[in-house]
Amino acid sequence: MSAQDYRVNHRIRVPEVRLIDENGEQVGVVDTNDAKRRAQDADLDLVEVSPQARPPVCKIMDFGKFKYQQRKKEKKGGPKHVSLLKELRVRPAIDDHDLSYRLDNGRRFLEAGHKVQVVCIFRGRQMAHPEHGFDVMRKVADALADVCKVESAPRMVGRRMTMLLSHRASEVKKPGPGKPQAASGKAPGKKPPAAAKPPAATKPPAATKPPAATKPPAATKPPAATKPPAAAKPPAVEASEPSASSESPGAPGTSASPASSGT
Repeated sequence: MSAQDYRVNHRIRVPEVRLIDENGEQVGVVDTNDAKRRAQDADLDLVEVSPQARPPVCKIMDFGKFKYQQRKKEKKGGPKHVSLLKELRVRPAIDDHDLSYRLDNGRRFLEAGHKVQVVCIFRGRQMAHPEHGFDVMRKVADALADVCKVESAPRMVGRRMTMLLSHRASEVKKPGPGKPQAASGKAPGKKPPAAAKPPAATKPPAATKPPAATKPPAATKPPAATKPPAAAKPPAVEASEPSASSESPGAPGTSASPASSGT
């Protein structure tokens, strides 16, 4: 039943309904108008979920959300992959090239999940040698053994020999717990643990260079000898000419007058 087939709100025209509230609790049989009023007060919808019941069962819910959930369920429950039966035709005297081409088609069918019916058709004198058909069937089964399993072994019906193959996932086969191991020259037993490799020799730390000798500070030059100040020259004496009056043969401080010298 799709979401479009549900009757909602005003489309519900029966006088009474069996009501389920928004919390999923049974309310009982109530008047339809009363149920619509309750749904309207809750700002939800009244949905008829079971119209075949008497009276019909209605539930208060968000119809938009309900439709979304229904569409999601329909998508999940949609049609799944259908396995088809594919036919692979061979001949008792088929050459290797044609057989390889048909094996490629058969592998593609099996990997797609389909079943493959291998049909070998005999003509004329080939009916006298059915073993040729069995050989071809065995080649097909061996070539596709990684993707198929034989559901129906080869069998002859009239002029046709058929074999049914189905797909199987490839898996790694592990020996069973009770199966004997293959015979070998060595006695069965656990392998000894591999010898641990000795740790690699660590290189000795590189010798550190001694610190470079510091150069002695350069000898400071003695301060240049200061020259003594130049001797001051004595002031030059100005030579004055002796006056006639001052230079006399007489006693110093006396002057001879001309009158006294005449007497």
